[in-house]
Amino acid sequence: MATAEDIKNTVASYMKALESKSADAVAALFAEGATVEDPVGTEPKRGVEEIRAFFKAIEAMDQTAELLTVRVAGNSAAFHFRTVSKVGDTIYVMEPIDVMTFDDDAKITSTRAYWAQEDMIVS
Repeated sequence: MATAEDIKNTVASYMKALESKSADAVAALFAEGATVEDPVGTEPKRGVEEIRAFFKAIEAMDQTAELLTVRVAGNSAAFHFRTVSKVGDTIYVMEPIDVMTFDDDAKITSTRAYWAQEDMIVS
């Protein structure tokens, strides 16, 4: 099983990948067969290719990502983070809480992102 430190490192890499605007960097953190439900209640994206396609949207954004807190228990992590994205003249601020599970190599096997449209601050 991956250690808590391994899992925290993957979460930190996830945050860096979001900020790097690289769907490939994000997708590389996921295990084959992984799922992403973002936000919770939407149809899950299944497999690395669907996950990569989902994260392609970040490539057009001027975005920062900041990890606010992370908790690890067993092979799971819950973390609160903030993204600030600028698209044209509009700024979007989100503070989702993600819950992830990990395999023995600390690759992400599932992600559930807890946020709703009304949580987004638009200015």
